[in-house]
Amino acid sequence: MRHPGEIAVQARAGVREPGAFGSSRTRPEIPEVAAAFLGEQRLLVAGAADDLGQVWADVLTGPPGFATAADDRTITVRALPAAPLRDLFTAERDLGLLAIEPHTRRRMRVNGTAVRAGDSLVIWTEQVYANCPKHIQTREPTAPPGIPAVAGDGTAFTPRHVEWIESADTFFIATRAEGLGADVSHRGGNPGFVRVTGPASLEFPDYPGNSMFMTLGNLELDPAAGLLFVDWTRGQTLHLTGRAEVDWSGEGRVVRFELTAYTHMEGTVGAGWTPPGLHRFNPPVTR
Repeated sequence: MRHPGEIAVQARAGVREPGAFGSSRTRPEIPEVAAAFLGEQRLLVAGAADDLGQVWADVLTGPPGFATAADDRTITVRALPAAPLRDLFTAERDLGLLAIEPHTRRRMRVNGTAVRAGDSLVIWTEQVYANCPKHIQTREPTAPPGIPAVAGDGTAFTPRHVEWIESADTFFIATRAEGLGADVSHRGGNPGFVRVTGPASLEFPDYPGNSMFMTLGNLELDPAAGLLFVDWTRGQTLHLTGRAEVDWSGEGRVVRFELTAYTHMEGTVGAGWTPPGLHRFNPPVTR
């Protein structure tokens, strides 16, 4: 199915043949190499909308083998998100999934639908594809996750969150479009590439990528977005939900995000990851 949001954004960005590539050009089958990669992973990022239409990004973690391809259209993940997506999959709903291996800069994306089966998620794939390693910082875990627990929630950033966000070199963004599914994507850059602009707002540059514009294409149709920041040292995650819009007026695209609510979790990922190796193509940060 052609994605009108992606086509509109590709045309605005000057892509020569809008709609020639993007989500409509992906395949639903899981290639053998992708299935093997998935089975090696310890960290997945998931994105979905709740019953209010708010979009959230969350993490799924486990030992290698906790995520497996049962067949060429089905993935079983033997873990559940801790929050805020934990209770959403009692019935089938759209899900975006990202398997990312930071130390090798490899990643694959899966979009489809998912439902809870006991302590697992069963995912039926609609789009399966790989992305390039651009802007992924290398790092490896040195300890397993702890016991997930809510450390706080609210509607405006705390000073701790401001420091966390503005020192980040990585975050994840989840989006969705009615009838076209959910998606979750990686964003990376040098520390400082994300800037807090107010008590409940931030912005970040949209660096040139593969011109599929799946995130911006969804935002063209629905501004709901979920952002996920990981504190790799403390093993904590910050989940933001709100609305995002793209500013095309400058030399480069800028995405501005307005916070509706956040959930701060601890114990969701392992603490004490190795120091990051910044990608050599990260643009310099300017203020």
